Amino acid sequence: MATLKEIAYEAGVSLATVSRVLNEDPTLSVKEDTKRRIFEIAEKLEYKTSATRKLAAVLPSKAKEQLHFLALYNYKQETEINDPYYLAIRHGIETQCDKFDISLTNSYESNLDIKNSKVDGILLIGRQTEEQLKIIKKLTKNIVYIDYTDHEEEFDSVDIDLVRISKEVINFFINQGYGTIGFIGGQDDEATPDIREQAFIEYGQLKGVVSEADLYRGDFSSSSGYKLAKKMLETDHPSAFFIASDSIAIGVLRAIHEQGLSIPKDIALISVNDIPTAKFTFPSLSTVRIHSELMGSQGVNLLIERRRDERVIPIHAYIPSNLRLRDTTKK
Repeated sequence: MATLKEIAYEAGVSLATVSRVLNEDPTLSVKEDTKRRIFEIAEKLEYKTSATRKLAAVLPSKAKEQLHFLALYNYKQETEINDPYYLAIRHGIETQCDKFDISLTNSYESNLDIKNSKVDGILLIGRQTEEQLKIIKKLTKNIVYIDYTDHEEEFDSVDIDLVRISKEVINFFINQGYGTIGFIGGQDDEATPDIREQAFIEYGQLKGVVSEADLYRGDFSSSSGYKLAKKMLETDHPSAFFIASDSIAIGVLRAIHEQGLSIPKDIALISVNDIPTAKFTFPSLSTVRIHSELMGSQGVNLLIERRRDERVIPIHAYIPSNLRLRDTTKK
């Protein structure tokens, strides 16, 4: 295989110019004749582009055909409109598959009707039912969870540490002097309790700042947050709340504004995700930044590596998060 140095020598240009031309650097100013000459020489010498070389580096040499991955989302596609967190996960998956020239099929509500297509690996976004898992395991042994971890399965996973996040929020409010902390959250289904709510209750009760009476649960939409906050405001409520997602928090903000209360003077809020609109709400949301696009791309990376190395020992990766303090908390 040709090298950049060989192409540069034959084209009579610098090594840097060849590299920038072949990588289609938009900031490079060079004559069209020079560009054409470099591409012609690269083709003649059978130089492989960076994308081709990346794919060759992570796949077995015997794999000449294009890989096909299946992404099974355990929710409806409309969920991505209500919560950009899920949209970012999909974007990360699609971007990484494009980078490695991997064919991708997206399937919502865990629909496995893929018309006899060959599947080289499956990405499971969110928890799956036992019935679904039985079918999935028959299709391939190369399986990676995203946004969920099951330590009893031999699957890889890319997730966030919701337990640590819940503890971090509680500790922050305690350090600010709050004696009671409430929770407004969501639940995908009755059989699947939300991890951050469980951790919030256990750690909050251990610290003596959480009561069952101050827990409000609906779904993960802004409308649910609005309804739950209206209900909460009818009670003798805490002056600090942990909100399970930014989407829920947007509805909570509206309900508090309608009540004529001041944020964070009367009620302080911290939510989770740091979606693009979080810094533009009024007041801007203090929230825990989740790198959800990175979760998607790293899920693809794990799937490629698992298939390449024929690894059977599962890897569980946790993507870091960080608290972004804005105007819904006291300075």
